[in-house]
Amino acid sequence: MDLGISGKTALVCASSQGLGRGCATALAAAGARVIINGRDAERLQRAAEEIAETTGAQIIPVAADVGTDDGREALLAAAGEIDILVNNNGGPPAADFLTLDRGKLLTGIEANMITPILLAQAVIPGMIERRFGRIVNITSGSVKMPLAGLDLSSGARLGLTGFLAGVARQIAYANVTINGLLPGAFDTARIHALNAKRAAETGSSREDVANQRMQTIPAKRLGQPDEFGAACAFLCSVHAGYITGQNILIDGGAFPGVL
Repeated sequence: MDLGISGKTALVCASSQGLGRGCATALAAAGARVIINGRDAERLQRAAEEIAETTGAQIIPVAADVGTDDGREALLAAAGEIDILVNNNGGPPAADFLTLDRGKLLTGIEANMITPILLAQAVIPGMIERRFGRIVNITSGSVKMPLAGLDLSSGARLGLTGFLAGVARQIAYANVTINGLLPGAFDTARIHALNAKRAAETGSSREDVANQRMQTIPAKRLGQPDEFGAACAFLCSVHAGYITGQNILIDGGAFPGVL
């Protein structure tokens, strides 16, 4: 399927690896010019070269911390007119909620709520003017099904979801959409870190923890970043203009609900 976004400019935050890279690769394969981002300049450059080689697209790496004013300014300056924004940022480490002091709480909210809102504010006026825009927020399945230890991540991402839900309805008339993708357990560094922490706490092996996790997923496997990226690319396509304000779970059936 031609997604109709060849020549569009996409900014994908935190995209040197994992789900962000999956999204960047899928958008590049659809013909978009993609700005990718990460804090590790060497890893980012490798990712840019590999994505460009695989897709033939123009990939612009910008090593910056998206959570800082300078980092956001660098990304926006490199991108120019942005047609597609994929908000993504690492979540806070798993922790008992009783250990979260004011500083940790504010850091989590800054990274997973305020930063994506600021980026959305920066790109939406241009999208409205050009009558095309797609914003996809990578949040978490824990927005619908809170998980112990990820309370700060769940809370901050739920705040982002609520804030932009109203915005999505205000700008839909201009063919500008905002949607969320809620990943469950994917084969990324994040899930491996959580497995390692759980193994250390319980005295189990990482392999046993990983297997136990997969047994809780009806699909009996971890998701892959490329299939997540394909879903992201569709939401960014010309075919998805009537989908807005939605939050789509991609979790192998783990959430035990109807809606």
